[in-house]
Amino acid sequence: MRVDLFDFDLPNERIALRPARPRDSARLLLVQGSEISDHQVLELPELLQPGDVLVFNDTKVIPAQLEGRRGEASIGATLHKREGPRQWQAFLRNAKRARVGDTIDFGTGVTASVRDKAEDGSALLHFDGDEPVEVLLERAGRMPLPPYIASKRPTDEQDRADYQTMFAREEGAVAAPTAALHFTERLLEALDQRGIGRETLTLHVGAGTFLPVKADDTDAHVMHAEWGRIDAATADRLNAVRAAGGRLIAVGTTSLRLLESAAGDDGIIRPFEGDTAIFITPGYRFKAIDGLITNFHLPKSTLFMLVSALMGLDVMKAAYGHAIEHGYRFYSYGDSSLLLPNP
Repeated sequence: MRVDLFDFDLPNERIALRPARPRDSARLLLVQGSEISDHQVLELPELLQPGDVLVFNDTKVIPAQLEGRRGEASIGATLHKREGPRQWQAFLRNAKRARVGDTIDFGTGVTASVRDKAEDGSALLHFDGDEPVEVLLERAGRMPLPPYIASKRPTDEQDRADYQTMFAREEGAVAAPTAALHFTERLLEALDQRGIGRETLTLHVGAGTFLPVKADDTDAHVMHAEWGRIDAATADRLNAVRAAGGRLIAVGTTSLRLLESAAGDDGIIRPFEGDTAIFITPGYRFKAIDGLITNFHLPKSTLFMLVSALMGLDVMKAAYGHAIEHGYRFYSYGDSSLLLPNP
């Protein structure tokens, strides 16, 4: 499909630079079939059915944004995907100034050598020393806010809390699974009382999620791989929910992409551990999920393509037009939506 079919005009003031406070006070747009209605995240229990199960991503964002020097040259690095105990694939700023074999000094005693470079501008970095890389990143790194926020204000200490979900447990993401940022203890209690279950899986979100689609046609776009895991016990419980007539509602496109990667054509979710580069566009047949909770996405992005595949492009363009007209806040720190396609 032509990428420009997924374009729309978004006023700059609709981009949220801070999250709603409290988190569950954010607005929520319900798209059910082709019907659109306005709600708050706190109303979520009433919009779901007893027996439904929410599937969360428990990945934890690491301070993956680094600023360093190679001689006189300034080099920025955004870690993307772990490739070993001390090795990370990273997108580099000023990449031409860092050659294979060079050492980049990120300050506070943190250095990394360039082991390989790829055509997309990324590089394989090997972090020097004996300290765990996690310790080095806590010392030298900062939270990797999305470009559409970082270009408008500096990252600060508040972002260390704001850009982390309450489910964050497994370290390795360089971007938050932002749909879950809206959840609070009181919302979980209300969901429990309503009889709505929850499960977790792990998908370490990479910086590739922010890369623009440069191709003119979706067939020419190459997705970056991300590592994920669903264990056997979780897969069994998820399958049991659907067998009993319950619905699986993915909380975030990351949960959805991993569930769909783990499901067979028979709709059965199987244990999964490894990389996925699944790219979902209109025409895709969903196998594992019955709905999606997600924030509002960028024009011409792979994630807007995904929600258009779930609900229909015309429906999502109408929904986004409604959201823009009625003042919804967009992107990672913005408002939410609940997407329920017709069965």
